[in-house]
Amino acid sequence: MHILGVLLPDNQLVKHALTHFYGIGKKTSQRLCARVQIHDRCRMRNLNQSQVTALTAFLSSPANSPPVAPHVLAAPTYVPPPLSQPVPQPEVAPPVDRLREIKIESDLRRQMRENIAHQRMIGSYVGRRHAMHLPVRGQNTQSNARTARKLNRVERYN
Repeated sequence: MHILGVLLPDNQLVKHALTHFYGIGKKTSQRLCARVQIHDRCRMRNLNQSQVTALTAFLSSPANSPPVAPHVLAAPTYVPPPLSQPVPQPEVAPPVDRLREIKIESDLRRQMRENIAHQRMIGSYVGRRHAMHLPVRGQNTQSNARTARKLNRVERYN
């Protein structure tokens, strides 16, 4: 099944298949499944058309999706107060919806490329390491920097 140009295997669980998107890991895929109401044990081939449409719509523009309704649950020992007294309502901050800010695929790659270019432009240590195609996060360079020289290239996303 193709969703937004990414081939997702039919036999895999949805929460594992969503990690094929660049920028979606295990935790984000679980949150995404809960957001679009897909069961944990559901496989890609068992999704109905409305679930596929909801998933595609959310992934294409998460910022424009409707907000999640807050579900306030009472503690198991909760006893409602008597009706004669007014009940003060505590000020509760609305929950932060992290899924509305996710970036995937080309948007995330573009943001990473811009961040690296910014580091290089301001002349930071990290930017210089990127420019020299060396490891950026303190790895050993005596024996194993060959992989970093291959991978730490800004030009690879052109």
